[in-house]
Amino acid sequence: MAFTLASHILLVPFGVALPAITLLMHYRGLRKGDAIALLLARRWSAVMAVQFAIGIVTGTVLSFEFGLLWPGMMGRWGDIFGFGFGIEAWAFFLEAIFIAIYLYGWRRLKPWTHFWLGLPLPLAALMGAFGVVAANAWMNTPRGFTLDASGRPRNVNVRQAVFTPMFGPEYWHFVVGVVLTAGYVVAGVYAVGLLRGRRDRYHRLGFTLPFTVAAILTPVQFVLGDSIARSVFQKQPVKFAATELVWKTDTHVPEYIFGRLHADGSVSGGIKIPQLDSILAGFRPATKVTGLTSVPASDRPTVIQATIVHWAFDIMVTVGSLLVLLALWYGWCWLRRRELPRSPWFLRCAALAGAACLLTVECGWITTEVGRQPWIVYQNMRVSEAVTGTRAASLWTMFGIVVVVYVLAFGSFLTVLAKMSHRWRLADEGAGAGAEDLQGGIPYGPRPLSTTASGDRGDE
Repeated sequence: MAFTLASHILLVPFGVALPAITLLMHYRGLRKGDAIALLLARRWSAVMAVQFAIGIVTGTVLSFEFGLLWPGMMGRWGDIFGFGFGIEAWAFFLEAIFIAIYLYGWRRLKPWTHFWLGLPLPLAALMGAFGVVAANAWMNTPRGFTLDASGRPRNVNVRQAVFTPMFGPEYWHFVVGVVLTAGYVVAGVYAVGLLRGRRDRYHRLGFTLPFTVAAILTPVQFVLGDSIARSVFQKQPVKFAATELVWKTDTHVPEYIFGRLHADGSVSGGIKIPQLDSILAGFRPATKVTGLTSVPASDRPTVIQATIVHWAFDIMVTVGSLLVLLALWYGWCWLRRRELPRSPWFLRCAALAGAACLLTVECGWITTEVGRQPWIVYQNMRVSEAVTGTRAASLWTMFGIVVVVYVLAFGSFLTVLAKMSHRWRLADEGAGAGAEDLQGGIPYGPRPLSTTASGDRGDE
């Protein structure tokens, strides 16, 4: 489950955010009559469709794993936990329909009609994120039910089960995070092109729009990250203790940047900053921070799990801080000269920003899931009660099959993207199928007769 989630989550930023970035570029193209912007939007929509197809495969595997690997959880909590995934399923079907309409509309619909028909696409993507985050937030702060004498949930209140105390902080942190991740990844592709000397307007615009979106959202995400950490401090104090390596409940608690927790509560390595953890948690040194020893050892993460969570959280904060500096660098140069920073180091950093964001997405998932251990439903069901009793040999066989499926899926994804990129490069040079994209100026209306046949094949 860890492998499949860690793999699938790499596609999530593009499934949720790429439609919005594509439509933003599409709007710019129509508003300004910009053929390059429309060409970029059209090509990004093709990438979006391929990504969605791969996401179907990886997401389907996950849906099977919930039933196969977690029968204890689904059997007891499925009526509540499954509601969020029901929302996600509806969003998935709607997104598939809107993607099909949007792809079909190029050259076949009037420009503004095509744009408005594509506008529900990012809304469907946000709806899918709503369902998944609602399910995860419920696992962290379960609400909206009572327990009968046998410990089974009764009297489910859907509103309370969806809008749990952690839902708001998790949802907005997630949405802003995936949008800026997609922005930095897309911009990074064009940053590499700019570094290779392709200084044409196509690469500049392909870099500038998604990077601007990501740069604007980066400080917002930093504030939201601080907010969600404070929500964890209030709602899941033991998880917060694991995240910050707090062993005993106390005031004037120091902050450790990286470091390793030991069984006796000591921390080795890292950088110790006196009192900072209490200040960050409650804005004053006298803030009391709950420690791991406030609950029995069986009800808290192990020292290894706490160290893993702590490192994941610190990596997120470190990368986020560096991205804020990168965004400020970009904003300062843009406000002064209305152009990109001239230093090649800026483009190198921008090219790496996308990969760094994907790393933080993984770290965020680790912090959320590992920090909750040993609970799968916080303070209501342990992982050991939820997991399947299937023999180890069967689990290893299943794991091997899943690895093969995912390797083939991601290999196919990268192969298709590489072929698309090569074809588009030839088209831009006027040497291959699809060159009519630039000849016509705007990708709407009839195509030149001499290239119609090959162009149809390229669109298909």
